[in-house]
Amino acid sequence: MKSFALVAALLSSAAFSPLAAAQERTLQFKMTVSTGASSCLPNASATVTDHTFGIFENLEVVVNNLPPNTGFDFFIIQIPIAPFGASWYMGDINTDSTGTGVGNFVGRFSSETFIISPGFTPAPNEFPDPPAVVPEATGGVQTNPVQMYHLGLWFDSAAAAAKAGCPNTPTPFNGEHNAGIQVLNTATFPNLRGPLIGIK
Repeated sequence: MKSFALVAALLSSAAFSPLAAAQERTLQFKMTVSTGASSCLPNASATVTDHTFGIFENLEVVVNNLPPNTGFDFFIIQIPIAPFGASWYMGDINTDSTGTGVGNFVGRFSSETFIISPGFTPAPNEFPDPPAVVPEATGGVQTNPVQMYHLGLWFDSAAAAAKAGCPNTPTPFNGEHNAGIQVLNTATFPNLRGPLIGIK
């Protein structure tokens, strides 16, 4: 509850900033069912509202027609389908008894969303394989800025996917790197023109 109050306070304070008010803009779009989930969750959907205050964005994701009382993991990704490219774990969305869930995220969700790694550095092995389904890299990568404009939602576990009648295929797309399959994505947008690019 405290986190929602903090988000509300941030949004309220930004709304009264003359600079932020001059740059406010809202973009709304849909997420679509991933190919791997199309036979088991054909009616799954999500509506995303991306509202910019100029200096940050509030991204609201409302999912529907998913398995009830189930956890999912939400990512910003480079392209919507495998191999996904650069992927940034944003947080969890849990459904209620009706299969509806809501996620609210505050950050940069715009044409400026990117990752960068100016040089190689050591990285901790916090979640080893197993139980993770892939080993963690213990050395970083080096890359120039990589823009990321797509969204993806994964089952929090392969067991949860199997319970919903979906493929029991483990993937690394949760905090412990032992998630289930992708359920929703933004593949209706071109690979290099994901929806977040629409917020300037």
